[in-house]
Amino acid sequence: MEMPVPDKGVLSRKAQIVARLRTALPADAVIDATAETLAYECDALTAYRCPPMAVVLPRTTQEVSAALSICHEEEVPVVPRASGTSLSGGALPTADCVILGTSRLTDVLETDYDNRFIRVQTGRTNLSVSGAVEENDFFYAPDPSSQLACAIAGNIAMNSGGAHCLKYGVTTNNLMGVTLVLMDGTVVELGGAHLDAGGLDLLGVICGSEGQLGVVTEATLRILRKPEGARPILMGFDSNEIAGACVADIIKAGIMPVAIEFMDRPILELVEDFAKAGYPDCEALLIVEVEGSDDECDAQLARIKDIANRHNPVELREAADEDQAARIWLGRKSAFGAVGRVADYICLDGTIPIAELPNVLTGMRSLSEKYGLKVGNVFHAGDGNLHPLIMFDANKPGDLELCEAMGADILRLCVDLGGCLSGEHGVGVEKRDLMLDQFTHDDLEAQMQVKDVFDPKWLLNPAKVFPLSLTLSRREARQ
Repeated sequence: MEMPVPDKGVLSRKAQIVARLRTALPADAVIDATAETLAYECDALTAYRCPPMAVVLPRTTQEVSAALSICHEEEVPVVPRASGTSLSGGALPTADCVILGTSRLTDVLETDYDNRFIRVQTGRTNLSVSGAVEENDFFYAPDPSSQLACAIAGNIAMNSGGAHCLKYGVTTNNLMGVTLVLMDGTVVELGGAHLDAGGLDLLGVICGSEGQLGVVTEATLRILRKPEGARPILMGFDSNEIAGACVADIIKAGIMPVAIEFMDRPILELVEDFAKAGYPDCEALLIVEVEGSDDECDAQLARIKDIANRHNPVELREAADEDQAARIWLGRKSAFGAVGRVADYICLDGTIPIAELPNVLTGMRSLSEKYGLKVGNVFHAGDGNLHPLIMFDANKPGDLELCEAMGADILRLCVDLGGCLSGEHGVGVEKRDLMLDQFTHDDLEAQMQVKDVFDPKWLLNPAKVFPLSLTLSRREARQ
């Protein structure tokens, strides 16, 4: 995987740059010792590593502005980093960059239950946002699997979703406003505590921009009343294709569950051994959750069970109480850890139209046989956001490259079936070189011109999202 050659001029001025940062920021906010920068050498895509030149950990928007202003003047690349849970290499450093971490930006700044919003610093973890309002029976809807650790800054950068995004939407549907610091240190406010902002939808441009346009330090988020109740149902089927067809039929029927999660046999075997969730012996399993009053849940589940029965399920199991509901979800929440016990893996993030689920699952089986690598599927089936886990041996020469080639073919399959390269993990470096499989050169040029406006020197996360061959002239213009 290619990365830009570090700028020797920047590296030669490291002492000067670090000294300027230390003058502008608190003493403990700047890290440049090699042993300490190793903690920031990668994110959750751990196959690629590179220690940064330095790390800054500001506590306020003003400190972020000061750090960026210095790096802009010194023409130092900056890689924004939240909690480092990115699965696409979105926070992978280069040797000549400064990592700007948001982990100390953790305050709740304002809570308004009447108008249903909370304003937080963006280093705050996803789960702790709900934690801040749960005593008043509110919650923040987007719930990535890493919500215990991932931060709002990263959620905004990658437009993260989660199991319940089918009903409540992903981050962009729950983001009302941001405080954004541009690369030159300028602080701007976009959106706010109102339903919609006038003028251009710049908030929509920022959400999902992968830290390429600015650093989000504060966010105004929509909070919702907790539902009266929620109830999951477990459904086992004889094949992936039948389970996929069942998902398509539920959506076509106009039913809107809060979540539809999918697991296939390779995943089921691993999670059952790990979590002992008591899942049935089947080829594919769906977890469908509905919410509302008891009568509403009963009515929705009756329709869902009717659809499932047309596909001859191996088992239908409806949760009768909270303990049974927790056991139904136990294996799904344990899936990634269960796979990590037995193999190295890469977790992909392609998205497809719901009706194509049977076709993409068949295609993935063929690719698994072609490459000789095991693939397990665990994903948000309701909105077609796939998370195939390709298992390999990192200690076996050539296995990583084989895994990457198979992953690229799976993502191309998603695009060929009318889908896209990413649903919530982002492009980062993982999918960067596949962008031309989804977009034309003119498409990408239009996107890069947006970055030109926000970051003319191409200093913010410059090695991500776009193929390096297309960004070379822009990156070299500042050297």
